[in-house]
Amino acid sequence: MSRIARNSRPLVLVNAWDAGSARTVQQAGAQAIATGSWSVAAAHGYDNGEALPFSLVLSNLQRIYNHVDLPITIDIESGYGRSPEIVKENVIKIIESGAVGINIEDQCMDGTGLYSEEEHAFRIAAVRIAAEHTSIPLFINARTDIFLQASANEHNKAHVEAALQRAHVYAEAGAHGFFVPGLCNEKHIESLCRQSPIPVNVMISPESPSLHRLVALGVARISCGPHPYLHVMNALKQASFRSLALQELQT
Repeated sequence: MSRIARNSRPLVLVNAWDAGSARTVQQAGAQAIATGSWSVAAAHGYDNGEALPFSLVLSNLQRIYNHVDLPITIDIESGYGRSPEIVKENVIKIIESGAVGINIEDQCMDGTGLYSEEEHAFRIAAVRIAAEHTSIPLFINARTDIFLQASANEHNKAHVEAALQRAHVYAEAGAHGFFVPGLCNEKHIESLCRQSPIPVNVMISPESPSLHRLVALGVARISCGPHPYLHVMNALKQASFRSLALQELQT
């Protein structure tokens, strides 16, 4: 993952949710496989926010690992635990199940907002220790949910400055990348990419700039998030409507 991240071209990740979707993404020519917590949870009948049992996170990862030949990076939300020690033990299990990269976010799962910079830095350091324990060069993509705390039209310079502060703290703790879902403003994206000490990852949305613009703005990694899953589910729904309508005509 680190070698891919150093490529001069941005890494585009079409987020998969199970072994079948991961294999399809590989067949399309992807450089790596990434999961997204929202789509993985939805595919298993759970809400996002660590409602999916951790045992299913691991078994789903293992099935993906057994069906693809690409490096896998997995979204582990907030690490399935608050304390650095629990996060470390969970990440060891994630690595042993086949991942060579993770996303870990600073959103508190109890609904109280974001972890402080310092507390999340300790959690990122625990992830680094887990990687050292397994001797796997794990790519740590530190996610901040600062830009999800307000609507896109409310984002301002203060949000960018707060994100940059976290980028520096997280990088010092051992993060290799900085993920900022919810950020859509071109000026803010360019400013963050220019000043961040580590490569910036954005998630595309209907409001975000085009892929070509994101590249020009300096984005290093582009995630599709839940949109591939939503697109596939919509296609399934439309196909179901057509098939069921045909059934009605035959009765």
